[in-house]
Amino acid sequence: MPKINVYLPDDLADAVRDSGVPVSAICQRALEQAIRRMQAIREVSLSDLDPASFSERLPSFTGRLVMALSLAADRAKAASTTIVTTGDLLGGLQAEGSNLALQILTAMDVAPASLTAPSTPEPAVAGEALRFSNPAAVALELAVGEAVGFGHNYVGCEHLLVALAGEPDGTAGELLRTRGVDARSTRRAVAAALAGYVHLRASATQAPPASALMAAFRTELAPLIERIERLEARAN
Repeated sequence: MPKINVYLPDDLADAVRDSGVPVSAICQRALEQAIRRMQAIREVSLSDLDPASFSERLPSFTGRLVMALSLAADRAKAASTTIVTTGDLLGGLQAEGSNLALQILTAMDVAPASLTAPSTPEPAVAGEALRFSNPAAVALELAVGEAVGFGHNYVGCEHLLVALAGEPDGTAGELLRTRGVDARSTRRAVAAALAGYVHLRASATQAPPASALMAAFRTELAPLIERIERLEARAN
């Protein structure tokens, strides 16, 4: 059986050794799941698009993300084009209206309504049917990678936001970065928001309001940033 090396931060490596967990079995299972997700989005991104089949073809995508993708496709069709760009993806997130990505932007002091999703064309495979542009297809693959990196069994709007911020060639990423929304800071913000949400759920019997989530986000952000910076410095 071929061998693949997996590099871990020192503190995680120590924890793995101390726990005695079956590393090979866990890694194999995690990689199988990650590959299935990546293959699914690659098949969608490289083929003609049928928004009605998004939820069936992308079962790991949340309902809100599926809706955002459908709205992105609608935005492209409304512009009389067959290419769904990263600008359309950003516009889809905005049009969906109630996803975590928008709350993340707000917490980063970027009002979602202040962003005008670009309508600039992007390169794509030629064809008459609706398709993702090359940068949009890359962004969707990056979103799956972000979900895997967080250890999540779903792909949500927050993962797509990180991906759009980090995708180098799309117009949405260019816009986001001019507003200070780069991949690293957005990833930190997502981690902090999710940690705050988990904390609130543990201490309340009902879903927290957005204001409480933002307050918890700001409380959790500082120590998480410090930890992530230490891990990044160690990795470099």
